Amino acid sequence: MKFAFVSGSAALDFVGTVQSRRDDALDLLTAPADLTDWAVASGTLDSPASATRADLATALHLREAIYRLVVASTDGSPFALEDCAVVNRAAGRNPVGCELLPDGTVVRHGTIGAVLSTLARDAVELITSTPEQVKECAAPRCTRLYVDRSHRGSRRWCDMTRCGNRAKAAVYRSRHA
Repeated sequence: MKFAFVSGSAALDFVGTVQSRRDDALDLLTAPADLTDWAVASGTLDSPASATRADLATALHLREAIYRLVVASTDGSPFALEDCAVVNRAAGRNPVGCELLPDGTVVRHGTIGAVLSTLARDAVELITSTPEQVKECAAPRCTRLYVDRSHRGSRRWCDMTRCGNRAKAAVYRSRHA
């Protein structure tokens, strides 16, 4: 699967579309179709709303503003006014709509702008409610942020099946070498 949804927050999963931020950054959103695919794969939309180049540029700008704001909220740094403005602009738009069908299913619909609004609103809630629960994966090359909702608040990896398993396997190999 191209995208991973392990962060416990749609906004953080969106931020996670850049992998290995400190080393060889890999951006998973390089074309408008990637943004459309992410919106559907994340469950934010049920049917694709085709993204444009302008939508992609706006989304990437929002993604990086969310990243900087979340990092600032976790280390107590002041928020950059421009980042706040970017998030507030997106959050001020109409979010993704949902419709309950008679069979009990929910259909999520909207534009890419609505997706970005939904993500910005999620980021605002995260930043203002539980910044102390946001952590960065302890794996050396992983820079994914995630919400630690574990009982003791001691989660170390973004995903146990990926980063956690690799780390534990490396420790096992070093002990048995």
